[in-house]
Amino acid sequence: MSNRYLVIHMTDPTGTDISRDDDQRMLEGWLAEGEQNGMLQSGAPTAPADEAKSVVVRDGRALITDGPFPEFTEWFAGYDVITAESIDDVAALMTKHPTAIAGRVYVLPLVKLPWDEN
Repeated sequence: MSNRYLVIHMTDPTGTDISRDDDQRMLEGWLAEGEQNGMLQSGAPTAPADEAKSVVVRDGRALITDGPFPEFTEWFAGYDVITAESIDDVAALMTKHPTAIAGRVYVLPLVKLPWDEN
């Protein structure tokens, strides 16, 4: 049975800089492998923090703030939704993605909401 996973690509100041050519080469290889294995569902890069908004509702009042957000030392660089037999399979695939070198990758299993489990 295949499961779905959300992969979050993050910037990370401890990452290693890679050239644009190496970035593109690695990404193209990763895409080819993921497509060949039928693991890739969707994904996209995200805009920088200065184009983002934070939305919070407290006591019935919406607080909408323009980015960037000083509380963030990392930023969401993009996402992928991947289908695989296990989280270990996804982690292995993600070792070949340039974000794993230049930033950080989080892999999260997607689950149903409690009221959708029936």
